[in-house]
Amino acid sequence: MPFATGDAVAGAKLFKTRCAQCHTTEAGGANKVGPNLHGIFGRKSGQAAGYSYTEANKNKGVTWTEETMFEYLENPKKYIPGTKMAFNGFKKDKERNDVITYLKAEC
Repeated sequence: MPFATGDAVAGAKLFKTRCAQCHTTEAGGANKVGPNLHGIFGRKSGQAAGYSYTEANKNKGVTWTEETMFEYLENPKKYIPGTKMAFNGFKKDKERNDVITYLKAEC
């Protein structure tokens, strides 16, 4: 199933409970265990300023779109073998759609 616009409010809740401990979204926000996600869409993997990515992330060469993010968030370690992202993914399509819709609005 491809990306479909989801519920940004539900996505915000999911982000807060499953992503915010490692990521920020605001412009100029700090990198945490994971990189700041502001401006993620349209950026190539492994390119957020000031964040120390694995070579796997730098070399993946994917440009983040709704579709690539949808696939990545299902199973990050499968999509980018060697990533240091510890999160195992959102298995439900609806949850991925909601989080991506939130990120599109927030980032």
